[in-house]
Amino acid sequence: MLLIKRIESCRQYSSTVLSSILKSKKTSILPKHPSKGHANHVCEPAVTRFAPSPTGMLHLGSLRTALYNYLLAKKTDGKFILRIEDTDRSRLKDGAMDNIYNSLKWCNLKWDEGPYLQSERTDIYRKHINHLIETGRAYRCFCTIERLDDLRQSALRLVPPTNVSYDRHCAHLSEGEIKSKLDQGIPFTVRFKAPEKYPPFEDLLHGKIDLQPQQNPSDIRYDDPILMKSDNYPTYHLANVIDDHDMKISHVIRGEEWLPSTPKHIALYEAFGWKPPKFTHLPLLTTTEDKKLSKRRNDMSVMSLKEQGILPEALVNFSVLFGWSPPRELASKNHECFTLQEFENLFDLDSLTKGNAKVDMKKLWFFNKHFLGKKLEDPTFIDAVLPTIVKTIRDKYENVTELEEKVKTILIENGKVLSNINEFDTVFYYFFEKPNFESNEQSQEFLSKYDNKVASTILQYTRSILSEGSLTKDLVNDLSSKFNVPKKTIFQTLRFALAGSHPGAAVPVLFKVLGVSEAQERIANAIQILEHSL
Repeated sequence: MLLIKRIESCRQYSSTVLSSILKSKKTSILPKHPSKGHANHVCEPAVTRFAPSPTGMLHLGSLRTALYNYLLAKKTDGKFILRIEDTDRSRLKDGAMDNIYNSLKWCNLKWDEGPYLQSERTDIYRKHINHLIETGRAYRCFCTIERLDDLRQSALRLVPPTNVSYDRHCAHLSEGEIKSKLDQGIPFTVRFKAPEKYPPFEDLLHGKIDLQPQQNPSDIRYDDPILMKSDNYPTYHLANVIDDHDMKISHVIRGEEWLPSTPKHIALYEAFGWKPPKFTHLPLLTTTEDKKLSKRRNDMSVMSLKEQGILPEALVNFSVLFGWSPPRELASKNHECFTLQEFENLFDLDSLTKGNAKVDMKKLWFFNKHFLGKKLEDPTFIDAVLPTIVKTIRDKYENVTELEEKVKTILIENGKVLSNINEFDTVFYYFFEKPNFESNEQSQEFLSKYDNKVASTILQYTRSILSEGSLTKDLVNDLSSKFNVPKKTIFQTLRFALAGSHPGAAVPVLFKVLGVSEAQERIANAIQILEHSL
């Protein structure tokens, strides 16, 4: 347990130092002039993987990573593998694994292999770690937490400070010293003996990248990452390299935060004598204020967005466009609205963008409105959402009769104005609430704008002849001729009576949903208000 805490302490230190490096104006881990001129068009079937850790709910950034890996595999008739990286046992969260599965299934991302659990592959990792120790490419480290903390603090005090701190003390232990410590049961980790200089590597998005540890010449430290923890579980560095090799992964598409680790991974491939896959590191997701999008925002998880009324088609469309640009002519024609199947045919690595992707929720709701409108053309979708809407309306308005048919009519006639199916009761409240003419701003505007006496006369006559199905365009034309007023005035007067002048559904739809009895009652109330205003 003590050694597990040691790893967590190392992680926090690395994160702090790396953050300072990334923020430095003098230091950039990306090339200022990335190599150009070579296409990233993938012709051979690509084998990709999505490898999340079940440490929380699946969020937008992870969904984008999953989508790009899925789409590349589909576009090239390749294979999409799901792997669960669950070796960091202290950070696992209950329900997180099911959340990953459910989120991917809800978004219609079907994996071809897996899910593979790294926790079930520990024998494989131990076999490979022993090979590295035997070949001198890795060594056991018995250092205590206190010693490692002292090394970290001393590294920070150097001028300039260094982002590597280990002094390879345990790399120089004799066989006898190692055996003695093992016999005593002293816990240990296994470190990789990193090369003095990492070779540059090619990123398919950013070009050639050369990342080296930040050294201080006066006090040389070593960038020897821990590969195996004291609980016999591998770290990400070891497990992901072994798994990617064993699963024949051809392309690794992951977040930009993994760029600093990539030289270590490539060095591990070299130590094993394996060919590394091709790497693509995706830009960060940021808010519209250009701040990094927090993974801890639960309202940005896939399942949370589902609960908010977001459709999977909208979320997929939204997420794919975080750093990938569709053909301009198609984007313009479709207002950037694409189905998952269309993305499968269009996606390629050449169209990835390098800049941070801003997450603008207004765009998500735009996509949601588009796809909701499409779904409302399908009677089976209306039947599926009907029970939930009916329950909400019934809980709110107890005395509504023939509710199912009314809701269905509203969805068919006016559902396309919705951005979110959960908004039904607030957007269409005027079907279920009688107008409050005194407090309604739109009603007051009508009363001040139109001749109240003429309006009252129109409504009285309409009420006297109103019957089932009688509120048609012909009736409106007759009323317009009879009272010598524009048809617009007739419609505005009827809207005032039936909905308090609330814009939205057409007057014939209002009458159809309300029915004769409710319409008669609302018209009578409106006449009283008009006569009182004379």
